[in-house]
Amino acid sequence: MREMNQLVNTEDSAWPIIQNWLKDATNHTELLPVNKDLAETALYQLQVTTKSPMGALVYGSGGLLIDNGWLRIAGSGHPQLPRDPVSWTQRPEFAGVRALPIADDVAGGIFALNGGDLGEDTGCVYYFAPDTLNWESLEVGYSEFLQWALSGDLDTFYENVRWQQWREDVIKLSATEAFTFYPFLWVQSEEARTRKVISLTELWEMQYQMKETFTQ
Repeated sequence: MREMNQLVNTEDSAWPIIQNWLKDATNHTELLPVNKDLAETALYQLQVTTKSPMGALVYGSGGLLIDNGWLRIAGSGHPQLPRDPVSWTQRPEFAGVRALPIADDVAGGIFALNGGDLGEDTGCVYYFAPDTLNWESLEVGYSEFLQWALSGDLDTFYENVRWQQWREDVIKLSATEAFTFYPFLWVQSEEARTRKVISLTELWEMQYQMKETFTQ
């Protein structure tokens, strides 16, 4: 494994690029401050240099909360966003799957870089959609995904999930919580859906179990 002095590039870091993207962001974005110890641990485990936007974001921030926290992009970890990409892979949903989780949303969706098991387009970002329980390619890499998250049309992407008062409801959530819907999003229904707050890990586990059931 490469040592920290090989991973941290102060002369050619992508962090200034990310700062420009943050400055120009059209979606409300909160940059969580970095903890040096967490940043060094997360970058060392990730083994990606700060010349890349992903390495720079992990080393330079605790993460990003976008659209009042609807979308959460993992950095090196922060009390408001206690996860980083590599430690996230230890969860059951990623056991034996070559994929690197990089972000999630309040509906239970997960964004991950394809390591080879999600499709033939290795390196592309995939979305685990809570309405289909399938991994779907977004056909973009990490940099394009990050720019989309900061300034893209999130309303259209989430048009089938968001409700009228979603901003007021989402701002009350912590990044360890999410919304579960009934009828479930993966169930076609003409009935109006209700929702309640649930532990994010509980929602992920429920979705994982349902996906396993459907694929048996």
